[in-house]
Amino acid sequence: MHQRKAEMARQADAFIALPGGYGTLEELLEVITWAQLGIHRKPVGLLNVDGYYNSLLTFIDKAVDEGFISPMARRIIVSAPNAKELVRQLEEYEPEFDEITSKLVWDEVDRISYVPGSEVATAT
Repeated sequence: MHQRKAEMARQADAFIALPGGYGTLEELLEVITWAQLGIHRKPVGLLNVDGYYNSLLTFIDKAVDEGFISPMARRIIVSAPNAKELVRQLEEYEPEFDEITSKLVWDEVDRISYVPGSEVATAT
């Protein structure tokens, strides 16, 4: 399972979560964690149709308020109620990293790179 997701991540320019169940949440949280750890710099978007992800976003915001998630890490996720707005936000996304994650070093095989404005993600 991890190898399949890692390969999809290598070939993707962004990650978009549609409304879904446990599998969707597991994959979503994994790519968010990868971004937080500096494994990739790709945008992570939630297609928040009819407020489907509002409760999750509230949970994440509460974790920020309580100090479990940094405000910078909160900005890994973008969300929008429709595809057009979400794509716009993904295209404008600028990755940020804190001092800790920016100093981490990953094996070349595990690092997934993204250059804002590029059309293809490349392994570095």
